[in-house]
Amino acid sequence: MPDGPLQAYRALIETGEVHPDAAQFAVVDRLEALSETLSQAGNGNGGVLKALFASRRVAPAPKGVYLFGAVGRGKSMLMDLFYETAPVPSKRRVHFHAFMQEVHRLIHRERNRGHHNQDSDVIKAVAKGVARESSLLCFDELHVTDIADAMILGRLFKKLFERDIVMVATSNRPPTDLYKGGINRELFAPFIDMIEERLDVVHLEAEQDYRLAFLQQADVYCTPLGAEARRALDDAFEHLVGGEPPSPLDLEVQGRMLHVPCQARHVARFSFQELCDRPLGAADYLVLTDHFHTLVIDDIPRMDAARRNEATRFVTLIDVLYDNRVNLICSADAPPEELYIHGDGAFEFQRTASRLIEMRSDHYLALQRPQAA
Repeated sequence: MPDGPLQAYRALIETGEVHPDAAQFAVVDRLEALSETLSQAGNGNGGVLKALFASRRVAPAPKGVYLFGAVGRGKSMLMDLFYETAPVPSKRRVHFHAFMQEVHRLIHRERNRGHHNQDSDVIKAVAKGVARESSLLCFDELHVTDIADAMILGRLFKKLFERDIVMVATSNRPPTDLYKGGINRELFAPFIDMIEERLDVVHLEAEQDYRLAFLQQADVYCTPLGAEARRALDDAFEHLVGGEPPSPLDLEVQGRMLHVPCQARHVARFSFQELCDRPLGAADYLVLTDHFHTLVIDDIPRMDAARRNEATRFVTLIDVLYDNRVNLICSADAPPEELYIHGDGAFEFQRTASRLIEMRSDHYLALQRPQAA
């Protein structure tokens, strides 16, 4: 493993996995400085941050990094280089949404224990547990749309920062745009203030959208079904997640859970059966668009009147993906215009076929995703 993120970044350039990018270099320099601070504090030994903050702070906690910018610029890749080389034994890299799901479970557990007299004690206990496990937290895709998350974050991170947690995060938005237009946003403002005080806010202004460049060259609609199509989707998924091991994820939809069997770095992979053979609807598909910029769907079949329900769900799915500018990579048994040509709903399916064709175009792939309120 290289000694720091700068060396790791240069190694990727030497192997041709990454093209040199001045904007990325600037971000890596900032991450390298943070890595060196952490290294000097602990000299590579177990108590990295303890040595830095022992006995009522010999020195202030180092400022973390809040890295924001448009999709496809390499934010997650750069943070991962920092995380992998950070000389901190107790560290954690996690998708922010998954972290908040965990936080809600911990809050529920603490309340059920009945050991706390007030809600502030519950938050304090949760923060203590998080800090005990990790002194460095790296969050991918810090994005706040849920009011329950918004009401917790300020109090939780106040306690975490009091325990000298160092935080590095990526986001598509600057801190001032988080939870923009949300209910009771004024109660969320202290969290934004903390981010700007405790983290260096860095804008990754790379001009090249590397994800877009790949998608414009890749075959995003593979037909017919078979081993070749599956290999193409395997390769596309592997490229988009940058080698990160995929994992399952459960997303809450109107009080129930939607299971995502395979996802990493904002890319999710499903079979057609998992998305359209089950009683899912627009609400489920909308939640997917909140968390993933690309869906990979295997084995879309030809459909007829006997599979009208599946076809109807598929139409809804494509409408939601299209309206939210989510990228689609898929394998199908036939070209879009031949997927559903007989039976009730075949005429209406023509619009879906047209959208499937458009979603393969450079124009669609280059569109910016609409920003949620």
